[in-house]
Amino acid sequence: MSIMRQGNHLIASVHTALDDSQLARFQRDLNHRIGEHRTRTVIIDVAALDVVDSFAANILSACATIARLRGAELTVVGIRPDVALTMVELGLTTGAAHTALDLEDGMDYSGRPRPRPT
Repeated sequence: MSIMRQGNHLIASVHTALDDSQLARFQRDLNHRIGEHRTRTVIIDVAALDVVDSFAANILSACATIARLRGAELTVVGIRPDVALTMVELGLTTGAAHTALDLEDGMDYSGRPRPRPT
């Protein structure tokens, strides 16, 4: 996995399936980088993942909540069709994270004004 800064975005790419300890480390690293770079938008690209299990879905959801608490918005991009279907069948969600089809759509989405939660 890699986390890079591009302008005011943090882009995290998950290149391979991660075990639970790697996912927890990713969550801590992302939290640290949001503050370090004063990030407003975070994009996590999961296009390389064949499977998103309940722990991974919970980590994505927690990352979205952490980002929001730190003043950033998080978008998950690249969820494969079969992964999306399996997630729905298992009742898994990305929680407070926005989703987009791919990195390009995620970058476009992150620049749009967002309605304030009520």
